Amino acid sequence: MANTSSVEEVEMNMFGNIYSNRRVLITGHTGFKGSWLALWLQELGAVITGVALPPCTSPNHWDLLNLDIADHRLDIRDSKSLLRLVADSQPEIVFHLAAQPLVRHSYRDPLETWSTNVMGTANLLEACRHTDSVRAIVVVTTDKVYENKDWYWGYREIDRLGGHDPYSASKAATELVAASFRKAFFEMSNAPLLATARAGNVIGGGDWSEDRLIADIVRALTGHALLAIRSPQATRPWQHVLECLSGYLVLGQLLLDGRKEYADAWNFGPDIDGNRTVNDILNLLKTYWPELVWHTDTKQKNHEATLLYLDNMKAKSSLGWRPVWTIHTALAKTAEWYKSYYNNSKVESSTQLSQFVGDARSYTLKWSGA
Repeated sequence: MANTSSVEEVEMNMFGNIYSNRRVLITGHTGFKGSWLALWLQELGAVITGVALPPCTSPNHWDLLNLDIADHRLDIRDSKSLLRLVADSQPEIVFHLAAQPLVRHSYRDPLETWSTNVMGTANLLEACRHTDSVRAIVVVTTDKVYENKDWYWGYREIDRLGGHDPYSASKAATELVAASFRKAFFEMSNAPLLATARAGNVIGGGDWSEDRLIADIVRALTGHALLAIRSPQATRPWQHVLECLSGYLVLGQLLLDGRKEYADAWNFGPDIDGNRTVNDILNLLKTYWPELVWHTDTKQKNHEATLLYLDNMKAKSSLGWRPVWTIHTALAKTAEWYKSYYNNSKVESSTQLSQFVGDARSYTLKWSGA
């Protein structure tokens, strides 16, 4: 049963109150990130329409939240149906999260990955181009859009795009699709403002997706199985899901305000402390789950980058955004979420959202209403 607590005790002037009664379209709202974003926007008073495929797992965060929004099940590769839905819902801002998001799945089905991530995005932007109500669009990609050189420096928004596997390459191509629409169609004074957002590896409660570290850990623990780890020394920029969502919402606020200078690409990643190896994450989580054990899977595996860092300075200096929770807090909140769910059948998402906003206010971050 979903926890019914809310962020009402926190002053509701977040993001300049710009989302209150605002018509918002979220693609991919049934996914891990999308469901957390839908929860936050509902708390902000937005009128939400969601378009997505059914959730891939049971349980899943979307069903547990039981949110009251317009919930449409549609494949974004269906351009005609998507055009009708966007026209009917008349959104003022669009958050595009729908995607084929998994690296290993992209090796098994590259055509689905390319068609969903590239043509699905093109279909959505074309629908927005023909819907006069749309004022702002945030297209979510990934930290993996960069041509990975396995170096120790964080990738900046001006660094070269690339991608070895079909997922990474298709997301880099998504960035090119967005840039093309921005330059070719969205330069007029009355056109929507379009930005892209590149986030690091997100963690948090409610993720049961395939091939995700936290989800694999939860499945191993609840199934009393030994966890197989593919690349224990791979380094990634880990952050709680609410970190990048706060960035998306800040970006959306500025675009809705008509700030054309923010219609650009943005990194939302952790500070240096969040750049950890998989092995580091496992050892930190063992503090909260002492029963956690694992072994290294030595079977032949597809290519995966060893080092991947994001440079978040542009978002910090230009958007006034910054990470709120350390990697230790993010892991503690994640473990608390799953323990509450499995031990007490409680979904602590609204409670943790309130805690996150409260901590952001203690840092006097402008978006929090501090």
